[in-house]
Amino acid sequence: MAFDPEATLAALASGPRAGRLRHVHEVPARPASVADWPAWVDPSVHAACAGAGATSLWSHQRQAADLAHGGSHVVMATGTASGKSLGYLLPVLTSLVEGTYAPTGRGATALYLSPTKALAADQLSRVQAMAVPGVRAATYDGDTPTEERRWIRDHAHLVLTNPDLVHHSLLPLHERWAPFLRRLRYVVIDECHVYRGVFGSHLAALLRRLRRVCARYGASPTFVLASATVRDPGDHASRLVGLPVTAVTVDGSPREAMTFALWEPGALDEGFGATAPAGTAAEHPAGTIAESPADPIGEYPAREVADTSGETPARRSATSEAADLLAELVGARVQTVAFARSRAGVEALASSARRTLEGQPRLASAIAAYRGGYLPEERRELERALRQGDIIGLAATNALELGVDISGLDAVLLAGWPGTRASLWQQAGRAGRAGTRSLAVFVAADDPLDTYVVNHPEVVFGQPVESTVLDPDNPHVLAPHLAAAAAELPLKEADLEMFGPDARRLVDALVARGILRRRPAGWFWARSDRASDHVSLRGSGEVVGIVESRTGRVLGTIDESSAHSQVHTGAVHVHQGSTYVVTELDLELGTATAVRGDPGWSTFAQSVSAFDVVGAQESFSWGPVDVAFGNVRVHHQVTSFLRRLPGGEVIGTHPLTLPQRTLSTKAVWWTMPADWLEAAGVAEVDVPGAAHAAEHAAIGMMPLVATSDRWDIGGVSTALHPDTGLPTIMVYDGHPGGAGFAQRAFGVFEMWLSATLEAVRSCRCERGCPGCVQSPKCGNGNEPLDKAGAVRLLEAVLRHAPRHN
Repeated sequence: MAFDPEATLAALASGPRAGRLRHVHEVPARPASVADWPAWVDPSVHAACAGAGATSLWSHQRQAADLAHGGSHVVMATGTASGKSLGYLLPVLTSLVEGTYAPTGRGATALYLSPTKALAADQLSRVQAMAVPGVRAATYDGDTPTEERRWIRDHAHLVLTNPDLVHHSLLPLHERWAPFLRRLRYVVIDECHVYRGVFGSHLAALLRRLRRVCARYGASPTFVLASATVRDPGDHASRLVGLPVTAVTVDGSPREAMTFALWEPGALDEGFGATAPAGTAAEHPAGTIAESPADPIGEYPAREVADTSGETPARRSATSEAADLLAELVGARVQTVAFARSRAGVEALASSARRTLEGQPRLASAIAAYRGGYLPEERRELERALRQGDIIGLAATNALELGVDISGLDAVLLAGWPGTRASLWQQAGRAGRAGTRSLAVFVAADDPLDTYVVNHPEVVFGQPVESTVLDPDNPHVLAPHLAAAAAELPLKEADLEMFGPDARRLVDALVARGILRRRPAGWFWARSDRASDHVSLRGSGEVVGIVESRTGRVLGTIDESSAHSQVHTGAVHVHQGSTYVVTELDLELGTATAVRGDPGWSTFAQSVSAFDVVGAQESFSWGPVDVAFGNVRVHHQVTSFLRRLPGGEVIGTHPLTLPQRTLSTKAVWWTMPADWLEAAGVAEVDVPGAAHAAEHAAIGMMPLVATSDRWDIGGVSTALHPDTGLPTIMVYDGHPGGAGFAQRAFGVFEMWLSATLEAVRSCRCERGCPGCVQSPKCGNGNEPLDKAGAVRLLEAVLRHAPRHN
């Protein structure tokens, strides 16, 4: 029987859940646009495609394949499940097959890069299933046994890997790869929309290093990129590669209709209240109130605690609501993926759904969690079980968003805003891949943006996806890549143009620091260690392994910065539904030792923060309001943690001795005279609460104007900052050197603040709630907050905007 999304949605929204369905949008079916097979495709490739069921091409596949075959760099930016793989496999496989006819030598080669190991393994399975005669393909990543690596370097035609392995292995050891690189014809970059912010800036530098090493061996490969729908994909791809790239954006693949629902969780039951802040609670000195960025892989799941506001009843958490919906869908045998924004949220969602179905053990066992940090064999088994239908309900982070070919899914749940519209549509597109109608349900979290979305559906359905943000000239990113490039091959003056206008200045600085040495033949790496070891492509620094003390088994990994707040000594950690307590965090060894057992409480880190304004790069004034973008330093130190019972009661505070971390980054900030605020209705005593609430709401709304997630950015507000001498509100990028988010917000400051004001003003609560001004990662425990003061403050600032003058 065919899946009926409308009937399923009606069933979900009936009974006790009546009124939670806020909006339904029908995404219409899309007809196919078919194209002929190009004559240049090798007959053996054509036969392999036909054998795999591909007997015709969609128009975008043909257009991209023709461009790549002709030597043009190209990016396909079409919808999920639109067959982008075939668009690049046709020219790649044809080139590899034709290369096998060469009388001598290695034959043509190709390199495939994906942001995740799972996606590379999925693509390898696809290529192997096609069984093109003579084509040898292999994955080369951190899981590849040492004895297989030499064979791959010497014999594989198509190597599927990730940027990390190119950085740590291929480029530093390029002499070993010389035969492969000498014959390199294509570089495929899959899911290129993922490469934004700092990660995108790292990839841009890495690809320039790759082009330089390829040129050393006489190769000039064609770059073929694939992406979910993004705004201006040609510009994004060109910034990544450093070369002109042609965009193919008209999707010729057919798509069945999708029912897309916006869902607002109901109020908590009598005796329960607001979803408590998740993540890091902290205290901040000198009247400075801060919201620190946090990696979502370390976010704690939302809790439900007593409501003491006496106001509009608070909503259930998105995690809890999505867990109930997932359990009901699984009970109806609707194969569903539920996306949550954090590792811990995924674990909580899956565990809660299983508990709901514990009276039906067969169905409960068909629910699993899938996230980063699992061991490779765990991930592969989960992917296999989902494909075969053994798993009916899966809670996942965006590790499953990135193109893993899971067909036959009926529904997708999105527990909270996934960060960008692009991610929203990418995740929703996981359903309906078998050519059937599908259902997507966005479940709003208690967050300003989520609340805004369910009350303004046009934000999702009436707007294009965001432009991606990356900065190839970020000196914090580019300088170590220049050092790595010099270690690979001495840098010459002519090379610097490839790396941008600031390259020469950065190289001179590296020489002054003794990292590079200048010689007549160029700049050389001057140290005995490996240059690539000083660069973390994903901007996360060192990795900490979480180890079970009794068995020595590695439970998973977490980046070192998140380890301070998530796996400190005494922290409660959840893995695959099992609870552990961390007994020791050793940052020098990079391990967190844990024992299994549920103590009955959760833990929440506390920290202290401060910031310095280094200097403004751009600024403007709206009357008495000064707005600036520039360099700042943020100091952050985890100092203690709280133990809380499930009901929210604090049962202890425990000190920690962890080092302070300093972040040099970019920020947007604005200042307001205290007497002017008082005239606008914000008395001096109310400034801390009003500015704090406005800061929280502005952070929550930033994803509307930049491809940021709340967890990419941080914020600070203070009634009197020593560097400005005025009340100051600041929002900063949570990555060294900046990630482009704050700069984008500065460029559309009026739009950003207008949406922020609307979100706060239209929220139905009286004094502030997680849906408008409370933050899930507030450094001050969401105190003080003054919603009414924030409205008056934002109204006063916007009255001086140019269009109001």
